[in-house]
Amino acid sequence: MGNEAILSSDKKFTSFSFNGHNIRFRTSPRLEKYTKIKEWDNGYIVVMAKYEGHDEEEEYIDLIPILEHLYFDVESFLKPIEKVRIVYE
Repeated sequence: MGNEAILSSDKKFTSFSFNGHNIRFRTSPRLEKYTKIKEWDNGYIVVMAKYEGHDEEEEYIDLIPILEHLYFDVESFLKPIEKVRIVYE
């Protein structure tokens, strides 16, 4: 889908992909996987995550400071995103 972003993780990194950009940032090395997107709010993601030795828990990802640090035009990058889904290959 053209207006759908992808969230995934691999070892110590989380990936957020949209429109040809793959933004990676560090996460807990204990993160096993993201399991469910609960909410997408223009750069703020509420997601369920599974960590080693723990039950699923709610996690929060704020993409805005990450995008600003990478010199993205935050508003124009985030505006077309209607949905985020989790993908593991």
